[in-house]
Amino acid sequence: MAERVPRDQSLSRVYGAGALFAAGYGNVGSSIYYALGVTAAFALGLTPLAFLIAGVIFICTAATYAEATVMYPEAGGSSSFARHAFNEMVSFIAAWGQMLNYTITVAISAYFVPHYLAVFWPALGHAPGDIIGGAILIVGLAWLNIRGGQESARLNIILAVADLGTQVILVFIGVFLVLSPEILVDNIHWGVAPTWPDFALGIAVGMIAYTGIETISNMSEEAKDAAKSVPKGVGLVVIAVMALYLLIPVVALSAMPVVQDSAGQYYTELGTTFADDPILGIVENLGLGHSLTEILRIYVGVLAAVILIIATNAGMIGVSRLSYSMGQYRQLPEIVRQIHPKYRTPYIAIIIFAILAIITLLPGKADFLATLYSFGAMLSFTIAHFAVIWLRKRQPDSEREWKPPLNFRFRGVSVPATAVLGGTGTLLAWLVVMALNPVTLAVGTGWLVVGIAVYFLYRRHHNLPLTETVKVLLPQPLGVEELEYQSVMVVVSTEEPFSEDMIATAVKLASKRRRGILMTVLVPVPVSMSLDCEMTAKETYAQSLIERVKLIAGTRVSGRVERVRPGQEGYFIARQAKAIKAAAIVVSLRFRNGTPMYTKSLETVLRERPCRVIVVSDGPDMGTEATTITADEGTPA
Repeated sequence: MAERVPRDQSLSRVYGAGALFAAGYGNVGSSIYYALGVTAAFALGLTPLAFLIAGVIFICTAATYAEATVMYPEAGGSSSFARHAFNEMVSFIAAWGQMLNYTITVAISAYFVPHYLAVFWPALGHAPGDIIGGAILIVGLAWLNIRGGQESARLNIILAVADLGTQVILVFIGVFLVLSPEILVDNIHWGVAPTWPDFALGIAVGMIAYTGIETISNMSEEAKDAAKSVPKGVGLVVIAVMALYLLIPVVALSAMPVVQDSAGQYYTELGTTFADDPILGIVENLGLGHSLTEILRIYVGVLAAVILIIATNAGMIGVSRLSYSMGQYRQLPEIVRQIHPKYRTPYIAIIIFAILAIITLLPGKADFLATLYSFGAMLSFTIAHFAVIWLRKRQPDSEREWKPPLNFRFRGVSVPATAVLGGTGTLLAWLVVMALNPVTLAVGTGWLVVGIAVYFLYRRHHNLPLTETVKVLLPQPLGVEELEYQSVMVVVSTEEPFSEDMIATAVKLASKRRRGILMTVLVPVPVSMSLDCEMTAKETYAQSLIERVKLIAGTRVSGRVERVRPGQEGYFIARQAKAIKAAAIVVSLRFRNGTPMYTKSLETVLRERPCRVIVVSDGPDMGTEATTITADEGTPA
């Protein structure tokens, strides 16, 4: 049978360093389209220095994420690191900071999309066009994600490469046409323009240009040889980002230098006229001539808009998956992770955080969005740094397949200098953002207070400990003590109720890194109908089951939707298991009136026994447990 899932799903099991780099740069690189102008508004002629300092902290943060991700190759980033290093409450605070990041990512990316599309319709470049356009985009993407929309990994990689190539070309053109060391020196007015507080705030805001490195952490479960590919992918992102983010501001300030207005105030068009579309500002000030400039404006405007739309959607997907994960760890009320009965997506979470994103968008203040973004990001990064340092003390003998250079010993503990420097930098940036922005301080503090209050009340209401990890959904493997499989095949049918216990067992059996889970959804086709007949509704439902499982178990899940004739399901399962060399098959055993229903397909699978067969039971006396029956290849069922 032909595979009926999107081709990009097959990529989820084979991420190498190149794919990790593309995904990481695609998320980090999108930030420059709004961070450059906002940073220049504060840092003026010291913008390149602000980006350099922020970049050093970024290198340290990347090293921290690489070490912890290789040690714990699981989705979650700083929240996961904090869970292993500290406790569940600290993990929640890190996750809640990430949730703010995702929410503001949605808002700020959506806000800047109309500004770049203003190359076609100038009304989009200012209020209320930018606010209305951004809000419409958020509503549209929320609707798509509720209906089960997803990113295309292949498209993201293509756009990341196009984005990187475009930025490289602009830098080369700028270096040859407008770069002027004299102008760059004249742009600097130490302590005056910018003032030292504004420069400090510029560094803190500049750090948002480097956010997105956690993407690689979230993909680590699907990485090939995570110990090598994750650090390499992170390293490539660091090299590309540092090189471009140092050169782009230099070119930009050469083309749009710092000047004085009639009142004696210093400003640069990069942080005023082009604050909301800084890359277009570079294009318009390269001196390429009218025709070539117009062509390049349209190209950059469209590319930037598409990349920012994808960044908005990535934030929406991040919200849905993180909220589901937080619900799974009992950090948020169950209603937040509630699945839509038809589309099988966490629609409540998507709606809530889409509304919050629109609310933060409504003032139309890019500097407010940027500082609030920095508030959440710096909080999460700081926790990640401290988690790695504490893990060195708490688990000194644990296997660390990769460690950053520059380690020193303190009281008998090997401490990573990168984590100390990075943690100090992100903590100071977080404090600066709060100290110099009363509105951001109020909103950010309110966000934390509300989140902690909800966490506390929810946990107390259900008599759950505040600091201990309590995870739902994933029961212990039953009857399969300590066994683990290289590949696990999960089989469900559109004609049977969906069982999360099956997925829980499969996840447990394939718990280690690089283990794959293939979900096969069978769509029975009556003999009275052609095998190629239209079955859109059932295949849509089947695909939604795959997306539901990916949401639960991570993107290491790949899926197939297969049509079969009634009565042939068992033979098909056996053949497919042999074809993919599955080490184990997980199927469900249903009960009716207390009697187990051994279907013909199950009996066929047990008789054919192409590999170990794990039968998960939802029997009436099992509670949340499951009964497991195993049949090994070559032994009687």
